[in-house]
Amino acid sequence: MKLPRVIRLDPSDTFIFERAAEPGEWAVSGGFLFAGCDPEIMQTKERHAFRSGFLGTGTLGFSTLVTVSLVTEAERATAVSALADSFLKLGAPNRAEAEKAALEEIAFAASLCDHPEGTLIAMERRMEEGEVRERFRTLKPRENALGADKLHAFSRAFTFHEVEGEDEPEERVDLVSMMNTKAPGGGPQ
Repeated sequence: MKLPRVIRLDPSDTFIFERAAEPGEWAVSGGFLFAGCDPEIMQTKERHAFRSGFLGTGTLGFSTLVTVSLVTEAERATAVSALADSFLKLGAPNRAEAEKAALEEIAFAASLCDHPEGTLIAMERRMEEGEVRERFRTLKPRENALGADKLHAFSRAFTFHEVEGEDEPEERVDLVSMMNTKAPGGGPQ
């Protein structure tokens, strides 16, 4: 059995999210936290969590990446219990309903892990017609280039390998135009 586990490749999650998930904790997509929200009026850190944050089951912190990991039945039960506790704090009517919702979230998270152990998963979340939509991408290490030394064995560490969900054009930002925009008073912004 496999579940997503929080991984932190660099400290950026501790800066971009209000609360970062702890490396090694089990994770779910967390989209339920944003039902009925308007991303346009969110503060910056909340908007980052909305757009790309997996939810740690113990801390309710966010992580940009998770890794497919083997989970024991006892660890899975602990993750379900922690998530159920959080659902109770978030207003679930009783323990049975909280556990039912936690089991559904864990089952969905497990469905994302139909990949080899160690595969990284990233998410993109958006609001569409009042509903939260999520797309997931897997990142797999590249194979060694034949004949290359250890330092040059890979052209890139990871590549986007698979996209699950609806296709949509990439969001692009024109940084050159933004740099050329003048702020009030004549200077650059």
